[in-house]
This record gives sequence, structure tokens and C-alpha cells, in this order.
Amino acid sequence: MNKFPNDLLTGYSAFRNGSFAIEQQRYFDLAEHGQTPATLLIACCDSRVSPEVIFQTKPGELFVIRNVANLVPPHKPDNECHSTSAALEYAVSVLKVQNIVVMGHGGCGGIAAAIDAQLNGAIGGEFIDHWIELLKPSITGTLSHKDLAGAKLQSHAEKDSIIRSIENLRTFPIVTEAEKSGAITLHGAWFEVKSGELSILDRDSGKFIEP
Repeated sequence: MNKFPNDLLTGYSAFRNGSFAIEQQRYFDLAEHGQTPATLLIACCDSRVSPEVIFQTKPGELFVIRNVANLVPPHKPDNECHSTSAALEYAVSVLKVQNIVVMGHGGCGGIAAAIDAQLNGAIGGEFIDHWIELLKPSITGTLSHKDLAGAKLQSHAEKDSIIRSIENLRTFPIVTEAEKSGAITLHGAWFEVKSGELSILDRDSGKFIEP
């Protein structure tokens, strides 16, 4: 039998004897009555960017979808497997979330890979190449700004991809209907790992500003 990672067991022990013991009633209620999170948060699977840590949420308060580069693909019902779309559908139609937040972050490896792929050709991954094709409009638009380079070019692409993912959210009929009725509000956010600062997408200006 393979040995389970010791650091995870140590963390579990701390959880079981610490926060779980303190919030045992909350866990019991969630198990008995189910979850009713108000917010769906779509984030990158990057290990440095944990939504529950950044927003200090309690169990049951946040429904999270994580994937490479926090992307939302356009609505495309077919016979293929679409994990992000399936989780989105569940959050909106079953959990009845009131907010959807797409949160990107600084130094995103998925964005960096998409920029490199556009400049130097495909990475050659069996799955990743097709996935980061979703970023092509953002990368193309960003590269057209000749005054952008390095970290500024990267952060511009990261923020633009958030806006485009919000646009893709609106290709889902269940999302557009809920947004039009006022049942759901769509949001964008960008987290800078180095400084721990969060920027929020301003709906009117289209820019990311401090909350």
C-alpha cells in the first residue's frame, strides 16, 4: 500500500482537532440540510490562490469551480464532458446562487502558457493546448498593444480573460435569464499574489479597481 502524504495527514489532524471541533455544529447542519452558498466563485487551480483562504469563508458559504486560468468556456451542449459548464449549471439551477465571481490572479501559469503558445507555437499537451485556445482572443488583443511587455502584458491578458469569461457566462441561457431577472449578479476580480491585493471589475469603466 502506498503511503499517504504525511503533510496531508498532519493537516487533517490539525483540522479535525481544531476548526472542525469548533464548528462541528455547522458541519452537522450542512450534512443534514445541504448547502446554500450565495456565491459561485470560478478561480484558477493554481495552488497559490485559494478562494476560501483569500475571502476567509466558512464551510458552506462558497461554491467553487477551479480550472487552469479560471476560464469559462462558451455554452456548447454536446455529448462531450464539460466539468466547468456542468458545475456552473448546478450552481445556478440547483443551488440558486446569487452571485458569480470570476477571479483571476497575477503570474497565472495558464495565461503565460497561452502567450507562449501564441508566440512560439503549441505546447504539445494532450488536453492543455485545446483548453488554452479559449484564451486566444485575449492574448491576440493584448499582443496588439505594442507598449505592453513583461509583467504588464501578462496582467493585461489576465484581466482581459476575466472579462471574456464573464461574456461567455452570458452565452448560457440559464445565466442570462437569471441576470435579467435580477436573481444573479456577475462579477470579476483579480488577485495579486505578491501583494495580497484584490482588484474588482468596475462594470461602468471596464477597469479593475480597489474595492
